[in-house]
Amino acid sequence: MNPQALDALQQRLGYRFSQAALLQRALTHRSFGQQHNERLEFLGDAVLNLTVSTLLFDRFMGSDEGDLTRIRAHLVREDSLHKLALQLQMPEALRMSEGEARGGGAQRPSILADALEAVIGAAFLDGGYDAARTIVQRLLGDLIAGSGIDNWAKDAKTALQEWLQARRLPVPAYRIVETRGQAHAQTFTVECQVASLNLAKNGDGRSRRIAEQEAARQVLDELLAGDKPGTGLRD
Repeated sequence: MNPQALDALQQRLGYRFSQAALLQRALTHRSFGQQHNERLEFLGDAVLNLTVSTLLFDRFMGSDEGDLTRIRAHLVREDSLHKLALQLQMPEALRMSEGEARGGGAQRPSILADALEAVIGAAFLDGGYDAARTIVQRLLGDLIAGSGIDNWAKDAKTALQEWLQARRLPVPAYRIVETRGQAHAQTFTVECQVASLNLAKNGDGRSRRIAEQEAARQVLDELLAGDKPGTGLRD
């Protein structure tokens, strides 16, 4: 692995690992070999949810569990983590097989989101909760601090359904287009179709629910291209 890429990534993360091997493993896809990042991803998912929950608990002190849960789901969804991984330029530091790399694996949302969670898990092992919180705070702190509860009012499926119902249009239909991967690490592709508007979009996710939300978000983004204020939804 390129030492310069690792060094640059640590600068962007705002945290330097004392155990470089942990960071290397967090950036290693299963196609590269047995010492891959899936266990670290498992840990990082839990640490990320805890850290984001703590930040939200402190920021939105008057909000109930439902509001906090919706905001957290938005922040830790695959699409959001993928965007953060791209901002960190993580594709440059990933290790994967030549075949996976040729197939565009270094840019695949699921792989990048998993790798970011693995990095957070690795930081937790390397420096404890404070280390993981440092990274999450750097990535999401300004977004959380600069937003109000109304910015996160609705999930994409709910917002899309309400948009359609307000115009007396039928609710969207969802169907699974494709399921990829082994049973313990599947990726779903779901289509969200609004037949009355001849509009359909696909979304990917590690569960059917996540994929449905992503497909709904893409449909809603297109519908709201000139009507975004008041939706309660933010990219």
